[in-house]
Amino acid sequence: MAGKRQADDRSRLDLEVRGSEFQDTRLRRRFASLLEKLWDGMGQTIPFACQDWASTKAAYRFLSNDRINEHDILSGHFQASAARVMATDGPVLILQDTTTFSYQRERPELIGYTGKTSLRTGKNGTGPSKPLTQCGILMHSSLVVTTDGLPLGLAAVKFWTRKQFKGSSELKRHINPTRVPIEEKESWRWLENMRQSTELLDAPVRCIHIGDRESDIYELFSTAHDLCTYFLVRTCVDRLAGDGQLTISKVMQQVQVKGLHRVELRDAAGRPMTVTLELRYQRMTVLPPIGKQNRYPALQMTVLHAQERNPPPGRPRIEWKLITNLPVSSRTEAIEKLDWYSMRWKIETFHKILKSGCKAEESRLRTADRLTNLIAVFCILSWRIFWLTMLGRSAPQSAAELAFTRTEIELLERVVHDTPHNAQAPPLVRNVIRLAQLGGYLARASDPPPGNTVIWRGMRRLTDIQLGYELALKRSG
Repeated sequence: MAGKRQADDRSRLDLEVRGSEFQDTRLRRRFASLLEKLWDGMGQTIPFACQDWASTKAAYRFLSNDRINEHDILSGHFQASAARVMATDGPVLILQDTTTFSYQRERPELIGYTGKTSLRTGKNGTGPSKPLTQCGILMHSSLVVTTDGLPLGLAAVKFWTRKQFKGSSELKRHINPTRVPIEEKESWRWLENMRQSTELLDAPVRCIHIGDRESDIYELFSTAHDLCTYFLVRTCVDRLAGDGQLTISKVMQQVQVKGLHRVELRDAAGRPMTVTLELRYQRMTVLPPIGKQNRYPALQMTVLHAQERNPPPGRPRIEWKLITNLPVSSRTEAIEKLDWYSMRWKIETFHKILKSGCKAEESRLRTADRLTNLIAVFCILSWRIFWLTMLGRSAPQSAAELAFTRTEIELLERVVHDTPHNAQAPPLVRNVIRLAQLGGYLARASDPPPGNTVIWRGMRRLTDIQLGYELALKRSG
């Protein structure tokens, strides 16, 4: 039984390892073993997941190996992501965002710095605030999802730290940031991830790169134009448009409302509400910044504004201002772009799984290189949890064996009793709900689909059940 389980696990994780580009085949085998152990011990420390000193020491040596970096670890997963994209049809959304992993260390210079925050120094945190430099690692990732929200995997990842952190206001006293070439800024990561993910997927016309207001960079728009790919960005810069006499906001003020869109939201107290948005969209020529007009051309882009009609008093107006090189010629196409941008929150969920499910910020490793390698391993595990959560929603008719091994299916059938509502679900959905029930999901008819938290809790319990079951068989046999 134990051998059967190990074979099942290899087939489950093998696709994420098969295309890995390590310098030595032995490193690939060690990586596969470590990946399996950390999956079985999701959210636990490395010694807990490895269970013995020999395996723990091997894990530490792997993570500190000078011949290994995060790109080696993720190279197989990138290839697997590309294979999953090839197996789908239609456009894919490439979500870009940055997150920070914070650590408390006696020697923070071994890791680096991420930024500054304010710390209350008085009793009970009521005194004056004091600037506090944060120790940690920054990660900028590109997550590929379908238009239905199914995560297909990562396509690009960048890690970095800062040897010394200075606030943006301090930097502006010495230099005009708009005059600094994009190659010398941290914003360069947006362009690099776009290039890497577009090249990896090898289907630029299917790719829509989505980012928040931090990605509102003209160089990004020009890069997408050069790569013949698409972007959809929430804008915060009011650029010159047309012949340069008006800005984008002035042009959009003259555009009439072209449709209404009603969306269901929840207020600050969690109560459902319906909001009516006024849609305006216009194709226009957008000019590069004045200081960069010799380097970048003017581009034809579509500006889409969705603004709440008659907002209630006491609450800010809901407003989205998007810019894209995709055509928008109807209300239906405008709503489609809003729906695509709303998928951007998926990458926030992915980062939450990294921190809450894998507990990436609780590692006690002492250097940035080791932590980066460990986070790269966690990226694969976090994607799989996210994929497992969304698979039942996006592809409920798929075979249960796509997500679960035969052993897992058999144990879930024995351990978890189906509710009347669950008994009528397709096999894949039924097993996802069973797994979530192990993690505390109640599976009532009125409950929403299970989320990532109950899935990773359930997976942890299922692993313990498997180990106990195998031990019982071994003793009885």
